[in-house]
Amino acid sequence: MSEKKYFPGLPVTEYLEEASSGRPVPGGGSVASVAAALGASLMEMVANFTVGKEKYISVEEEVKSILSETSLLRRELVKLAQEDTEAYGSLSSAFKMPRQTDDEKKLRAKAVQDALKNACAVPLRIAQICVRLLALCPGLARAGNANLITDVGVAVNLIPAAFESALLNVEINLKSIKDADFITETRKKISVWKKEIDENRITANGLVNEKL
Repeated sequence: MSEKKYFPGLPVTEYLEEASSGRPVPGGGSVASVAAALGASLMEMVANFTVGKEKYISVEEEVKSILSETSLLRRELVKLAQEDTEAYGSLSSAFKMPRQTDDEKKLRAKAVQDALKNACAVPLRIAQICVRLLALCPGLARAGNANLITDVGVAVNLIPAAFESALLNVEINLKSIKDADFITETRKKISVWKKEIDENRITANGLVNEKL
């Protein structure tokens, strides 16, 4: 049975109903991706209200670049919101595999480990995108239309929340993964990303507060 498609095309109200239901998907990883996408959408809105305005002609190319990259990342986040639900489905299926014989146990164990890594990969990519989006926020706060500075501020708050939320889904799966090298490399990435998130959040929030 194929996984239900939440994205693209599902109205936001229906998605919220699905997320609040007694079913396991869409869950936290998918919601984290949607939250990040909302932050990206606000960034795009600010950029769109800046490009083409005579007052901001000197920064137009910079803002166009931010707009282009943010738009691509938002679209990927929408796909990841769906992929997270599919990753959960694959993991659930792996756990349901038969394990009566030794061969079945080996096949199931491998399938579970592979599915766990995939269940990590999706929220890891969500987190990575959050890092990049937040890195663009200081530039947008400086160059973007000053009338929309609070929208930049909302994005600066949403994106780190989405980042931390995505990492919760990584951590819960890492606990069951047996590949020590995979765990080490993943934690190294996360450590670097957390520093970048903290630095850019402080910088961007400072710029937002200066313009309020």
